[in-house]
Amino acid sequence: MSQQEFWNQKFSRDGFLYGLKPNSFISSKIKSFPANSKVLCLGEGEGRNAIFLAQRGFEVSAIDASDIGLSKLQQRAKEEGLNIKTICIDLNEWEVEEKYDVIVASYLHMYEKDRDRLFDNIDESLKENGIFVGEFFSQNQLKYDSGGPKDKELLYKVEDFKTHYTFSEAQVKEQITILDEGKGHQGEASVIRVVLQKS
Repeated sequence: MSQQEFWNQKFSRDGFLYGLKPNSFISSKIKSFPANSKVLCLGEGEGRNAIFLAQRGFEVSAIDASDIGLSKLQQRAKEEGLNIKTICIDLNEWEVEEKYDVIVASYLHMYEKDRDRLFDNIDESLKENGIFVGEFFSQNQLKYDSGGPKDKELLYKVEDFKTHYTFSEAQVKEQITILDEGKGHQGEASVIRVVLQKS
């Protein structure tokens, strides 16, 4: 099953699987985003982070494999009078074409073997002094039932980020949090929170 088929199945249901509120970690960091930033949301699904950021005046683009998820995003954007650029593509096929001040991601389910290319693309897409903020399920999430894949290869370790982003000032921390993100993410969870600034 392709990424598009997998996520279209999830997003074809009524409502918004992960709710309407942005990821709380991403929303807690927007004070550090430069004014009028050009922001890219990776694996953005139904658009909760993109809508939140566009409401606050950022120029937002969103990438996702699911055309159904992005259609829901565009419907919400239209209702709220927001202009958000959407790009329907599997992140494994993403080619860098633009530079951004900020890139955000919440819960990208990428196989370990595919991450180096993803991380390289994030680096290449960031402008000098650009910021990447992300929250990911750690491998310890297998102990919890609050959401996320049950395949260890789709979960992350702190070292995944620290070994790749040696060039930057990176903050990478694994911690337990309480998720309240629609029906899809509810309860105690083990996550890795990443903030890095390209030097």
